[in-house]
Amino acid sequence: MSKFPFDIVLFDLDGTLVDSSLDLAPAINHALTMEGRPHVDPVELRSMIGGGAVRMLKNALLASGGMVERDRFDVLKNALLGHYWAHIADNTVPFPGCVTALEALSKLGCTLAVCTNKTEGPARQLLDALDMAKHFSTVYGSDTLGRDRAKPHPDMLLAAAKDCGGGRVAMVGDSTYDTSAARGAGVPVVAVSFGFNDIPAKDLDCDALIDHFDELVPALQTIGSKLASVAV
Repeated sequence: MSKFPFDIVLFDLDGTLVDSSLDLAPAINHALTMEGRPHVDPVELRSMIGGGAVRMLKNALLASGGMVERDRFDVLKNALLGHYWAHIADNTVPFPGCVTALEALSKLGCTLAVCTNKTEGPARQLLDALDMAKHFSTVYGSDTLGRDRAKPHPDMLLAAAKDCGGGRVAMVGDSTYDTSAARGAGVPVVAVSFGFNDIPAKDLDCDALIDHFDELVPALQTIGSKLASVAV
């Protein structure tokens, strides 16, 4: 058994592993332009990301003048997704230190997986485009188990952990969707302050808050030490 306190580390994608705001913003603004709405600033958009495309579009519409009828919403959603999928990795990059941290965790014997509220197909497409898929044993999206089981429900975390062989599990994310899912799954969670925080990062219900990926491995070691101490 590895001396590292966790066998499996689960990661959110957008706002945790990668900064996708510069590709999501043009897609959102493409949909808003179709509705004659003002554009959302990429900085403002960051707090709207996390619950998937439907919630993101709802937030953008509410911020720019209000909701639209259901049929029109579906048209705008499809336009948003079409634009985004065509430009999914134009500007998206891993956060500084991300790949190095993933490599370090793998060397420590951890199995890694992605649990995202992005649908599974585009999530895999993005990871492939960024040459990051090789780091992960499995990828769960909002539609893998069904949308009613996406985060903040814990189901995808539990399923991903099972796929990874089971063991001691930790979650890494940037929003209340991630922290709530982790609490529901009964696993510790590290939050990142540099992501698409839907509430102030300091208010996230997490076991550790990090400002850079260089801090991830030490944070997980500290959490593991505390859990071992409590268990004794």
